[in-house]
Amino acid sequence: MFNQETIEIEDKILAYCAKNEVPLAELKWQPIPFNGEWGTSTSFFQTAANEAKSGKKVKVPLRAQEIAETIKDEIGTPTGISRVEAVKGYLNLYFVTADFAERVVAAILQEKSDFGRGKPKGERVMVEYAQPNTHHSFHIGHFRNAILGESLARLVEFSGFETIRAAYPGDIGLGVITVLWIYENFYKGQEPEGIHERGQWLLKLYVEATKLLTKKENETDEEQAQREAYDAERRELYRKWDEGDEYVRNLWLETREWSLVELKDILETLDIHMDAWFFESEVDQPSKAIVDELIALGIAEDERPEGGAVIVNIDEKLGLKKEKYRTNVLLRNDGTTLYLTKDLALAKVKFEDYGVDRSIYVVDVRQSLHLQQAFAILRLWGVPQAEKCYHLGYGFVSLPEGAMSARAGRLVLFKDVADEALRRVTEASKEKNPNLSEKERAEVAKSVGLGSLAYAMLSVDNSRDTVFDMDVALSFEGHTGPYIQNAHVRAASILKKFEGLKVEKLNDAPFNFEMTPHEIALIELLSRFPAKVEEAANEYRPMIMATYAYDLASAFHSFYHAVSVLKAETDAIRDARLRLVAASKQTLANALALLGITAPEVM
Repeated sequence: MFNQETIEIEDKILAYCAKNEVPLAELKWQPIPFNGEWGTSTSFFQTAANEAKSGKKVKVPLRAQEIAETIKDEIGTPTGISRVEAVKGYLNLYFVTADFAERVVAAILQEKSDFGRGKPKGERVMVEYAQPNTHHSFHIGHFRNAILGESLARLVEFSGFETIRAAYPGDIGLGVITVLWIYENFYKGQEPEGIHERGQWLLKLYVEATKLLTKKENETDEEQAQREAYDAERRELYRKWDEGDEYVRNLWLETREWSLVELKDILETLDIHMDAWFFESEVDQPSKAIVDELIALGIAEDERPEGGAVIVNIDEKLGLKKEKYRTNVLLRNDGTTLYLTKDLALAKVKFEDYGVDRSIYVVDVRQSLHLQQAFAILRLWGVPQAEKCYHLGYGFVSLPEGAMSARAGRLVLFKDVADEALRRVTEASKEKNPNLSEKERAEVAKSVGLGSLAYAMLSVDNSRDTVFDMDVALSFEGHTGPYIQNAHVRAASILKKFEGLKVEKLNDAPFNFEMTPHEIALIELLSRFPAKVEEAANEYRPMIMATYAYDLASAFHSFYHAVSVLKAETDAIRDARLRLVAASKQTLANALALLGITAPEVM
């Protein structure tokens, strides 16, 4: 919050260290927890360690303290700082309490939805997510992928990175061909009408086809022959697709569009807007050219003449003695590609056509080794962005009654879950707030219903599996989306009672009174929002923002119950508290927006 002060102090520190040939390490400022006053602190331990490494005979702790004390004397007491101290190698700056509170609240009220936004980083990031296979239907597991990717995209964009949202649906493969086969042979022309009905129907066809193509226990010779005939038909259909058969390609494109229309409708509902669409089928041929280049460079080995495949022994090429990446196949003996091959081609498009500096892959944890192999091959290939490729893995979503399975048809479709959430919120709203108009109630249902689903996915560590429980997600108590949204609603209700007093005109209401612990806790959390944005963006962890939003909401609920705004001791204190309420409301809205959740005015 006090960047200007620390920048000016850093300039003095840099000048001193340059003049005295002190090898200054990067200064990292950390907030000092409130204990009667606010402050920020930086350490000189690394600077002392640098001196020790350069050959000087120094004891690092003692030298760090000596540097801190010298710097303290050098900078004096800068404007806006109440006192400076040097303690155990740290330089601690303390702010005038009333000034600190005023600066925090004023910054929020002035910057509004831009509060916490970082300065441009000068790097372009592509976040790849929301990419279920086509010829299926969007289920609750896909939703976790989509909301995780969208929240991350919002965070890195808000922190200052130029951000491109990209989807890479798997639109070809044996699973897709399986749906084409059963549709062509048993259901041609029978597809239902309706965006979601048609998409969901394709999933049902996949389940039915899987049963027809899976070996049964105690299978008769006749059943085996029928199953093998079906499989032969399916593989022949795949061969025709691979050869570019016009009829098969048109059938594939038509049915693929049914899936994409459903997917895009769901993404629109979730306020997710992709900037780029890549398809697995589009990079199939380009990936084969990449294999030829890798062979020519000596990175890949062509063992097809001996009946093998095109392989890359990554561990050997990297000079690793212990197995880490294993030997990877890039091209089968029959010349067909694999997922790994096509991921290399997609990376080339990202880096060359889109000028991406960082590429974040939001893909489930099962693909962790696969993506690490892809990144390693990119490094061997000499792609500079390979070092900034990152896999954001996430665990599975299951239900209280057990795991899901597409093959067995045990899937919970997102549309069904969302519709049920909206229905429940609508019914609860009729009881709690019967005076809402139908339009307002519909907006509340969408905001709270979808917000509860989003928060349920983002509030747990992305790498862990999670059990989705509708009753828990929709609760107004505890670690939930509605609990946080309700804090925003409570702030809005206080401000509505003072509509005659424009908060923007209360800038002369200072915080020079004895603040309660609840007010201090709120200001402390509000001041940390910009740092939390940076932390969540730099670590690629939306859960950091989800936890922060909960902490802020909890602090505001406590303030709401314990501190009187309406009946404050004086008008000046009332006005200062109104400004604090407005600042809390704005920051809650900003935090929720970064999670892909809207902040309602009523519930």
